[in-house]
Amino acid sequence: MKTETPAPVPAEPGVPVAKVDSAAGPPRKEKKEGTTLNVFSHGILVIWAILVVMPLLWAVMTSFKDDSSIFGSPWSLPDTLHFDNWSRAWTEANMSDYFLNTILVVGGSLIGTLVLGSMAAYVLARFDFPGNRFIYYLFIGGMSFPVMLALVPLFYVVNNMGLLNTIHGLILVYIAYSLPFTVFFLTAFFRTLPSSVAEAAFVDGASHSRTFFQIMLPMAKPGLISVGIFNFLGQWNQYMLPTVLNTDPDKRVLTQGLVQLAVSQGYKGDWSGLFAGLVMAMLPVLAAYIIFQRQVVQGLTAGALK
Repeated sequence: MKTETPAPVPAEPGVPVAKVDSAAGPPRKEKKEGTTLNVFSHGILVIWAILVVMPLLWAVMTSFKDDSSIFGSPWSLPDTLHFDNWSRAWTEANMSDYFLNTILVVGGSLIGTLVLGSMAAYVLARFDFPGNRFIYYLFIGGMSFPVMLALVPLFYVVNNMGLLNTIHGLILVYIAYSLPFTVFFLTAFFRTLPSSVAEAAFVDGASHSRTFFQIMLPMAKPGLISVGIFNFLGQWNQYMLPTVLNTDPDKRVLTQGLVQLAVSQGYKGDWSGLFAGLVMAMLPVLAAYIIFQRQVVQGLTAGALK
């Protein structure tokens, strides 16, 4: 007897037909490669974040305590928020004057560093001339030179120029201190920018200065923001250079003011005011990085994405 094979049932229109692979067994769960490595790396990042964030939060919490609570219960939350710590640090400890001096010094040096550094980096990245690589390596060598070795001759140079204990003298020193890294960073960034745009500007009759300031410099905005943030952090937290070159009490910067606040009363120091001043000095740096963190990442990854 012949066995009749059942005719296939026609599928309804609009309904997809599922294909069944009879040779394949039951579906197996695919193992995620690198799961152990991901867990380990994420664990290290969590530990690192705790080590960085906890001291900051503790400093903010301590800035609202009184001196007895700081020593009696250092890890507990403040029972009462003492906002007078902030007002006392701002007025009695002259933190307002230190803030103004720091803004003048860091603002002037940051503008000068970005302008001079971008101009030097653009020339080194775009033009071939005798001594190009030699000048570039000089800037790189300046990054590896410890500033502590130059403190004594730097003091005499600044003193002979009549710039000791002056705001503009400190600005010039900050610019010279920050230029090597700025030129190194921006030279690599300018090399990633397309040269066809500058060539089109030259064809249209634009000069070198107009091409740089109106075309190439706006294109380098992510790199300028990135190197500007790094320079801002270094210059805002600088203590050694102003200590040696700026001994005038009326022209002290913020780092000198915090040290003065810590040692002003000996063993009877104003610890609550000191923590309030510390948080005041910390807030502008955190705010600058939070606001420009996306631009910083774009500037650091621009060369890799080219």
